[in-house]
Amino acid sequence: MILEVAPLQVIAGQSAAFEQAFAKAQRIISTMPGYAGHQLQRSLADPDRYLLLVNWQRLEDHTQGFRGSPHYQQWKALLHHFYDPFPTVEHFQAVILGGSEQAVSR
Repeated sequence: MILEVAPLQVIAGQSAAFEQAFAKAQRIISTMPGYAGHQLQRSLADPDRYLLLVNWQRLEDHTQGFRGSPHYQQWKALLHHFYDPFPTVEHFQAVILGGSEQAVSR
């Protein structure tokens, strides 16, 4: 499982419109092969800052499958004009510790 992490800074005053557009856009991404769920989190400190987390079966499901599809063009048209600056997307994979995925509390 791959976790896509995208911090999103939305243009001030555009959060309500962004959330409406995202409600439409999430229908697009959720139909893609390899998609395994997502979350959109809003910052408590900055109401124009969000964190998008998307689970993919494989990295290529996002980087080639989704981004290479006509559906990505719809996603871009709905969302990309809300960002300033444009987000940097990173991908993460769970670290296996002691034979299973571990969460550490401090």
